[in-house]
Amino acid sequence: MHAHRPTRRYAYLRAALTSSCAMAMTACSASPSRNILGSYFPTWMVCALLGIVFVVVVRGVLVKTGVDAALPLPVIVYLCMWTAATLAIWLVWLG
Repeated sequence: MHAHRPTRRYAYLRAALTSSCAMAMTACSASPSRNILGSYFPTWMVCALLGIVFVVVVRGVLVKTGVDAALPLPVIVYLCMWTAATLAIWLVWLG
């Protein structure tokens, strides 16, 4: 009986998957941290908190102007604003 051998296509696919996983894992070697009151916090956490503060301020402005009442699915809109603000803070601070 012949032993089942993978075809070349599967061998290339496995090699590509292995190398892409290895490249992705090398970027996780060290995350930037900030010393805040003697304790190190991951920078992404600080950016996320600053993004929340930004969205709370923007929501206050939108409520005062009356735009908040006209927003379709405000939870989704504010979630997208928080994500955009967090990523923008990350890029400006660490980019």
